[in-house]
Amino acid sequence: MRPIRLLLLCALSLAPAAAQDRPLPDRETFLAEARAHLATDENRQAGYMYLERTTDERLDETGRAVHTSVKVFEVYPGLPGEGRYRRLIEQDGKPVPPGTLASEDRARQKAVESYVRSNTTPAGRQEAARRRDKDRREVDEAIDDLVRIYEIQLVGRESLEGHDTIVVSLTPRAGVKPRTDDGKMMRHFKARAWISEADHEIVRVEILALDDLSIGWGFFARVHKGASATYQRRKVNNEIWLPAHVTWNGSGRLFLVKRERVRGRSEFSAYRKFTVDTSTTYTGPPR
Repeated sequence: MRPIRLLLLCALSLAPAAAQDRPLPDRETFLAEARAHLATDENRQAGYMYLERTTDERLDETGRAVHTSVKVFEVYPGLPGEGRYRRLIEQDGKPVPPGTLASEDRARQKAVESYVRSNTTPAGRQEAARRRDKDRREVDEAIDDLVRIYEIQLVGRESLEGHDTIVVSLTPRAGVKPRTDDGKMMRHFKARAWISEADHEIVRVEILALDDLSIGWGFFARVHKGASATYQRRKVNNEIWLPAHVTWNGSGRLFLVKRERVRGRSEFSAYRKFTVDTSTTYTGPPR
């Protein structure tokens, strides 16, 4: 979740701002409205089921793909305190065998039943509420860190997929000490965000790594300077902004030994509100 949350919390593009035909909105008022609409996609997608197609590519030194992996998931709201439930239904063009799906569905059903038994007691409900409060505090603290770490400027107005947006640049300030784990990552990136002028919602974010940084205490992976990522939302049913796609491109070292160049894309589609009466069967993976 951390890379996606980082894309939400910070917002990069080397393109020049569009010429202005009218004054930009007041900076403080606009940013205050945008902050009020910030929410992690864990919360935004909590009431929806959808399809996710993820493509990962390993590249050679010329940028040619030498290995490609494509997975399609049905994604459902997770149990309280857990991430979303991602049900793999297709891998590299081949449907997952029905027997495998049935086995995983049985395991999921057992997990749900176990959760219900453990969390319908007063103590269980109190623990669930404690976890929700903790998650909200962490997001609020990360947003506070963003405001401290970045010099935030309104730099232009652009039309993006039919929406009028205000372009916002974020540049790390020198010498600011982060207070959160998200903040420690933010200071290694500069960013640019496109925010809907009407809805004050993030429409697009682009980020670029300014230097090398370690993830997982420097043991699991190291991302190199120049790595980039984009994140885009679309307005679903004319009522809520939800992820449309995420892309990433760069190089790094896995376990500090093997250097790899990678790029990838996750696409989100077929959003449907989820209730206990919602059908949990799709007609098939998107093509």
